[in-house]
Amino acid sequence: MPIALRAGARLAYLALHLLAGAATVALVYPWASPSHRLSLTQRWSRRLLRGLGIELRVSGTAADGLLVANHISFLDIFVINAVAPAAFVSKDDVRGWPLIGWLATRTDTIFLERGSRAAAQHARARLVEQLRAGRRAAVFPEGTTTIGDRVLPFHGALFQAAIDAGAPVTPLALRYTSRDGRRSAAPAYVDAITLWQCLRAIAAADGLVAHIEVLPPLPSLITDRRHLAAHAHRAIAHAVGEGGRPP
Repeated sequence: MPIALRAGARLAYLALHLLAGAATVALVYPWASPSHRLSLTQRWSRRLLRGLGIELRVSGTAADGLLVANHISFLDIFVINAVAPAAFVSKDDVRGWPLIGWLATRTDTIFLERGSRAAAQHARARLVEQLRAGRRAAVFPEGTTTIGDRVLPFHGALFQAAIDAGAPVTPLALRYTSRDGRRSAAPAYVDAITLWQCLRAIAAADGLVAHIEVLPPLPSLITDRRHLAAHAHRAIAHAVGEGGRPP
């Protein structure tokens, strides 16, 4: 299929899928139990990946507690939700994204205003509440995205929520490759690239594979947040390879 035709068909599917998700959130979520909402989120995320032609490959054990991952793309949220649906901590400007922002505000997203200590404290309090209730929460502690060739240092502040809640920290290693195993930059949402440009690159990609490796959980009760962040960073960096893996 020609690239332009393939991309157009996938973007059309994405638009319809987002509208279907909005209808579900508006009409079903208010009356659904927490477990049912998570199930709906997982199913919706898996269908989104399939509709964009993305193969999902998962390795590792069950993910619980505070999920921490390296950050490459907005697509990371759907990859994680397809495996272990969770409440995400997100930068505040996502609220303004067309439709996606509306969905995020109604699906347990915890927004964090950068540079605001009060906002950080509020986000941490909500994280603690989520974790103490035995529910998963997810953060991207790099605080920004890369093309996937390295893992930037982790900010330790939100790791305190796991310590306060007595919840484990589960590192998740994310990679995107082409079908032949080479790292793909198509999903990377970096530099001056716009959301629309990123979406078009993803939709045009042929044989895109999303890899998520669930690494062994780290107990939060035996260390402080800086050491916990360093342990999680080391585990993820080793799993993805600082130079990118494969080849």
